Amino acid sequence: MSNDNKLTGAQVLARSLKQQGVTVVFGIVGIPVVDVADAIQAEGIKFISFRNEQSCSYAASAWGFLNQKPGVCLVVSGPGVVHALAGIINSQINTWPLVLIGGSCETNLEGSGAFQECLQVEMCRPYTKYSARPPSISLIPSVVERAFRYSVVGRPGAAYVDLPADYIQGAVEPSKVAIAPAVRPTFAQANPEDIKHAANVLMSAKSPLIIVGKGAAYARAEDEIREFIEKYQAPFLPTPMGKGVVPDSHKRNASSARSGALKGADVILLLGARVNWILHFGKRFNPEAKIIQVDIHPEEMGVNVPVEVALQGHLPLVVRQLIDSIPGSFVAEPEANEFVISLARHSAANAVKQEAKYRNGALPMTYHRAFYEIKQKLPEDIVLISEGANTMDIARTVYDFQTPRRRLDCATFANMGVGMGFAIAAQLHYPSSHVVAIVGDSAFGFSAMELETAVRCHLPLIVIVINNNGIYFGLEKD
Repeated sequence: MSNDNKLTGAQVLARSLKQQGVTVVFGIVGIPVVDVADAIQAEGIKFISFRNEQSCSYAASAWGFLNQKPGVCLVVSGPGVVHALAGIINSQINTWPLVLIGGSCETNLEGSGAFQECLQVEMCRPYTKYSARPPSISLIPSVVERAFRYSVVGRPGAAYVDLPADYIQGAVEPSKVAIAPAVRPTFAQANPEDIKHAANVLMSAKSPLIIVGKGAAYARAEDEIREFIEKYQAPFLPTPMGKGVVPDSHKRNASSARSGALKGADVILLLGARVNWILHFGKRFNPEAKIIQVDIHPEEMGVNVPVEVALQGHLPLVVRQLIDSIPGSFVAEPEANEFVISLARHSAANAVKQEAKYRNGALPMTYHRAFYEIKQKLPEDIVLISEGANTMDIARTVYDFQTPRRRLDCATFANMGVGMGFAIAAQLHYPSSHVVAIVGDSAFGFSAMELETAVRCHLPLIVIVINNNGIYFGLEKD
């Protein structure tokens, strides 16, 4: 068979990505992956070319969170993969699905000091669920399928596929190419006996609290969680990227009384929320509180705090089990419950204090005043990318969200530089929405050149830079 009738490794990879349902790839082209980018576009997959591998890997990371499917990133060998490790680790820590594809030197030149030679598979392995090089061109589809499966099944995370230059440029007969099906995640319910135990604990509570994490947003559990809260009537507390799973305007939102809610709860139901630094490792929980933890990952159960009931399973399915297992609200008259009344009183008092901060007339403007003025000019349905130190922390208390996955920030890994990559991915995901990135001046410096990427790709996102002349509280004038 002539080479005209064969498939190159680049074509085999591109077709494998299309088979997995990929519609967009983020990346930077160069030796040896130029042919891969060409083949990807020939298959009808959009290729978004960035200025820096960190930013394109962050974009792929955010795409995975927003779409519940692996974001795909393509980079060159050596330094390209090193730079893209930022997105790999971000996805792995945040448990978002991502597949990084990196070019590498020719296999027959390994160990000879080849161009950009690097132990990429080994380098990525500690920070991924799966890291591998296909044994041959014909087996590229099998390795791609496995990377996608590892990335999205169970607790999501990152995967790496290594593609040597001689694979990319080599050719194989179509009949010898492995056939790999599209990945279809499977979901499981929790143990019914554990559900009964959890229901009994919930119905015995006098001051229950529901903590809604970003895992709930990723899992698309908003319908079930909203129904559960309407039935159970307990106060809830969203984590920063859990905002909007239940509308911030809901009367049971205890965000403005966070400390009192954590200290006063006698039962805490964790829904896709890890007890890490964001929740102060559980040290601010009532030490007598009984914890019910719902998570996809069994090893996450009981980290930092002991749990009364561990419910392992897919969050929407498990919450549905809880809905069906409780008779109604935790008390007959929730509005007369002391815990509910106390949180409402604290929330009202804090709202008055917050309003005073909005009206502060000091110059230069305070964060709260600046955010308030911006808020008045923005439509309600924005997608907000929040990045920075104080810029991100304070903005979290100012902007409200009524729907999930409309607020993205640095999340669990707390890494600077995600802003423009996240904003570009969000605008692609929400083409009809206003995407607004409010970023600190220091944070903006990490990825400012990606403004050119947004312009070139005709993405009408808005970037607002909060200039405090430095980091945190800025630099004093000499």
